[in-house]
Amino acid sequence: MIYHHLFKKYGRNKTVNAALIGSGAYGTAIVAQQGPTPWLKVLLVADVQKEKAYESLLQAGLDPSELVYSDSAAQAAASIEQGKYVYTDRAQLAFEVECIDIVCESTGVAEAAAIYASQAIENGKSVAMITKGCDTVIGPLLRQKAIKNGVVYTPVDGDQHGLLMGLVEWAKLVGLEIICAGKATDGELIFDEKDDSIIIKTDKVIKPPFFSQVKIAKAFRPFFEPIISGRVAEFLEQRQLALQNIPTYGSYDLSEMLLAANATGFSPSLAPLIHGILRISEIPSAYCLKKNGGLLDQNSVIDMVCCLRRPEEAGLGGGVFLVVRCANAYAQKVLATKGQITNFDGSAALIYRPYHLCGVESSISLLSAVLLGVDTGCGQARQTYDVVRVAQYDLKAGQIIGGDHDPAYRSQIIPAVPISPDNPAAAHLASGNPLKADISAGTVLTYDMIEEPKDSALWALRRELDQQLG
Repeated sequence: MIYHHLFKKYGRNKTVNAALIGSGAYGTAIVAQQGPTPWLKVLLVADVQKEKAYESLLQAGLDPSELVYSDSAAQAAASIEQGKYVYTDRAQLAFEVECIDIVCESTGVAEAAAIYASQAIENGKSVAMITKGCDTVIGPLLRQKAIKNGVVYTPVDGDQHGLLMGLVEWAKLVGLEIICAGKATDGELIFDEKDDSIIIKTDKVIKPPFFSQVKIAKAFRPFFEPIISGRVAEFLEQRQLALQNIPTYGSYDLSEMLLAANATGFSPSLAPLIHGILRISEIPSAYCLKKNGGLLDQNSVIDMVCCLRRPEEAGLGGGVFLVVRCANAYAQKVLATKGQITNFDGSAALIYRPYHLCGVESSISLLSAVLLGVDTGCGQARQTYDVVRVAQYDLKAGQIIGGDHDPAYRSQIIPAVPISPDNPAAAHLASGNPLKADISAGTVLTYDMIEEPKDSALWALRRELDQQLG
């Protein structure tokens, strides 16, 4: 890493003054880590519940005497000048206080994020976008607006899509050919060979009809041995059948894959993603080209894995990975013989990062945006894809469309389309709004099925972006 050299040599400020809107778990980690992080101060935290903003600042080890409530920009600026940290329930202070360089948008509410991010950019503040729902719908437009206003709009290191973008850019810089880029889903499958069972290790609550532990039927047991050359597809199919009562990926996972695809230009599957149940050592054998024994028809694919491991083995830790090769024969020999995990014929190798530290490591993105004037993504983004909702069962008119965790819907990725009555609706435009009509299970939600909210900034900004979709 050369960040410290860059920050010292080219840094445009001596410190980065940040504000946080939305003091949930992710944002609070950014606040808490500011003490040992060079150059960074999170001077203002805003939340609709001011008590949560206060508690977030306490997590940084600050004394209560250092914390001041403010409800005006002038008051907040004066308090900061006196060496205090500000908590508030008025989010606009984050971009109205002059000394703030960058706003971390972490509300988790797409409509709110659209309002706050666009206003922050208009006020000359850089934006670190943590609210994925907003980013999936209008991220490329916000980036364009930031460039026009001389500030930075960036994803954050710590979130998987941001880390994957960074890994892709690194691989391109060293000349690697990327066959597949992806991430691990949160739950890891712990294989207990003594009683032929699988336990899912996750911090999420598992609800019926899914189970946290599954006994492997005798017929499926051979398919949990290491994959045999030439039988990748068969092994993955049988593993998925054996574990169909264990949760698969969620809508939030697809949002991250969408963001990575829109930034890198890589292609996700428009049918369900493969999401292979794989040991780390099996990833390059599955996610290589078909001509080399894998599952892929082309390079530059985006997908996910569900990590399978024994109790004593290390996992992927929710990290990110690449399956790569070198076009140069000598370089490929180095890649295949210096300890990398390869596929069966040595034509592809795995590079992976077995951790993502959420807000704890997001400071790199904040410092890069302000000190260097660059984002930590791919430096580009187009609205190539959208995530849309599909009804899981029959639904009635008037029902409110939920968010990424709503069990009434599953999600899928499609090519991006503008807002128009018959077009599939972008998932985070649909969320929070009532259905206009009854719909049956298996139906993809379209815009004419949704009651459009009045005076929505998110919808208005998406219409502005739609003009670029052609």
